[in-house]
Amino acid sequence: MLCGFLVLSVDHAGIATQIKVEDNLICERGMNRHDLGREEFLQESFTMDEPRSKAVSLSLRPLYAYTRKALSIDYRDNRIVNWDCSLRSAVSKLEVTHIDIKERTLLQVAGYEKPIEFGVITSFAYPLEDGFGEVIVATTRVETMLGDNAIAIHPDDARYKHLQGKFALHPFNGRKLPIICDETLVDPSFGTGCVKITPAHDHNDFEFGIRHNLRFINILTDDGKVNTNGGVEFAGMPRFTAREAVLEALTKKGLYRGDKDNEMRLERCSRTNDVIEPMVKPQWYMKCDVMAKEALDVAINDDEKNIKLEWLENIHDWCISRQLWWGHQIPAWYVTLEEDETKDIGSYNDHWIVARSQEEALKEAVLRFSGKKLELSRDPDVLDTWFSSGISPLSNLGWPDETDDLKTFYRTTVLETGHDILFFWVARMVMLYPLEIIEGQTLSGLFKRLETSNLEPKMLVSAKEGHSKDSPDGIPQCGADSLRFALASYTAQSDRLNMDILRVLAYRQWCNKLWNAVRFAMLKLGDGYTPVLTLSPEEKTPMICKWILASLDKAISKTVGSLNAYEFSDAANTVYAWWQYQFCDVYIEAIKPYFNRDEFGLERIHAQNALWVCLETGLRLLHPFTPFVTEEIWQRLPWPKDCERKASIMICDYPSSLEVLLRGRDEHAALAGSVFETVNENLKVYLKLDEEAIDTEAEAYCQLLILYYSINLIRQKEKLQKIMSASVYEEKVPANIKEDNTTKLAKLLQEFEFLKNLESETLRK
Repeated sequence: MLCGFLVLSVDHAGIATQIKVEDNLICERGMNRHDLGREEFLQESFTMDEPRSKAVSLSLRPLYAYTRKALSIDYRDNRIVNWDCSLRSAVSKLEVTHIDIKERTLLQVAGYEKPIEFGVITSFAYPLEDGFGEVIVATTRVETMLGDNAIAIHPDDARYKHLQGKFALHPFNGRKLPIICDETLVDPSFGTGCVKITPAHDHNDFEFGIRHNLRFINILTDDGKVNTNGGVEFAGMPRFTAREAVLEALTKKGLYRGDKDNEMRLERCSRTNDVIEPMVKPQWYMKCDVMAKEALDVAINDDEKNIKLEWLENIHDWCISRQLWWGHQIPAWYVTLEEDETKDIGSYNDHWIVARSQEEALKEAVLRFSGKKLELSRDPDVLDTWFSSGISPLSNLGWPDETDDLKTFYRTTVLETGHDILFFWVARMVMLYPLEIIEGQTLSGLFKRLETSNLEPKMLVSAKEGHSKDSPDGIPQCGADSLRFALASYTAQSDRLNMDILRVLAYRQWCNKLWNAVRFAMLKLGDGYTPVLTLSPEEKTPMICKWILASLDKAISKTVGSLNAYEFSDAANTVYAWWQYQFCDVYIEAIKPYFNRDEFGLERIHAQNALWVCLETGLRLLHPFTPFVTEEIWQRLPWPKDCERKASIMICDYPSSLEVLLRGRDEHAALAGSVFETVNENLKVYLKLDEEAIDTEAEAYCQLLILYYSINLIRQKEKLQKIMSASVYEEKVPANIKEDNTTKLAKLLQEFEFLKNLESETLRK
């Protein structure tokens, strides 16, 4: 922002926002979004303004504009999706987590009071149509047999040669199930070698159904209950209740053949923790093959290309519609004609119109269906969050209007985002909430947040134990600046942070030190001081003033270079080092004599001028890393006459060079400053005092302080050693984390050794 390049934007976090708003409704009013109604619910959660919604609508239309041509990018199709019955919406693969189950396991599922059993495979028989014999199949989701419409066998399996081309009968509805040979799907060595086919509720079966031109029979409602396609006997039952009922009915018919433990992978939604239900649904899709190739062509380096290859090679078309209420509603209208045999929305794919508004859609409908009576209905679905976010560089700059911002800032070059969006979305059931670090949180407060989450009972106990161990006294209040600075400094590590709250706390203490140092400097400037814009290169200018300006210029150059190279940790550390080790430790201490003795009148003026330049420029240099404290301090600085102060530090120019101020300065200043810094760091002064002059209380306090820090270091060391000595550490912990831990342990041991030596010296005295 200081350089004028920042394009502000956030995504509307569709699923996360809707869940949070609905949770609040349930807690505060005892009603869900369906009780409230769509319009009122959107009033509860609305934060998106019209220009951005307009941009989303305009971006979709040209993608759909070639509907009847080969160039179409957006299209509507019936395909199998990952369906969340709690949300009543399709969810992305990235929002699906996997749980590996080894054996029979009871798990709590959203909407069910009792836990549901998983890790079981059930065998049952389908009678053959001719009445002679049966076909035994096995499944972990026996309720889906209500939608079966085929059985698959391998063409080379000798056991079932006699079944090729025959039919089995469905025991509950009499549906004829063709027995089909398919070498792609069937593994003869697995199970019975016969596979039940449910094209509408299994990804592999869906592909099978396409290959063999089968019907897709959806047996579930959007909220996960059996519909009329599943049979009157089971209609209205929740899917896992129907599982038990189907088993019981199969047993009564003599078709149940037993069950056994089965190792399986269960898919759950990371947002709601509900079990994912594959379901065939009409959705909007975007063709991605051409765009993926173009994205690979503009990769800036090999690392980026490798990352993109993981995602973009063999990419599937993108499902961009979601059955949510919160988000940008899809600008598509369905035309229902009076003569249509089926009036349901979406019955005819060629009746869809994508437009900028309902008025525009009506005009196009009248032209397309000239002379016919028609009605328009808007698609209730919303666009995937990532579609809306994807055009944020355009929408935030005023597109489609040719604004000055659009001409100046588009195209953008850097996107600041979480690595989990670029790679996999890891479902972290328990994670630190940023406000808990910024504002602090008691242990009971941490427990309360866990208890109101969607964690299963076992995971809740484990999470509480983890909090009790890691934060026995809760999380100390650290502030936004210290958290921001800590995260910036962590970017030199891998993309997975091994974050230490004590490091964040240390940055909070450093921010306090910065505040106190600047307050001291302001006292030295005095109430009547007026800054000057140019510094004169007089001989009386103290060497230390020349040095601090030269060191600041060097810090600016290094910081800007690091930021341009996206090395944010190096940039943060450079700014920190200048403020801490050069400004506070050296310059502030070195200029104190100029303010304490009258003979240094001219030197005092030079020191004040250099001090103001350091404060004003140094705060701008530090601002991206600690925006709040730097803004507060900058607003208190005195300002030069005849120079307008900007409303905020964030709209000032970011420092680029002090070359103008340094012109004509002594070239030996940097060397002299380095010598001063070295002497200041290493100088030890020994005073010979009588025993009566020694303050024993102060000495005892020092010993207690050393003991306090030693105990703290021991705790950190033992905690880290326990982690590193765990049985799974070498096998499961990534190499970069192990390397970080080894470095951290070495540093702790070094600090502990220093405290031991310091304690020995104190005791000898």
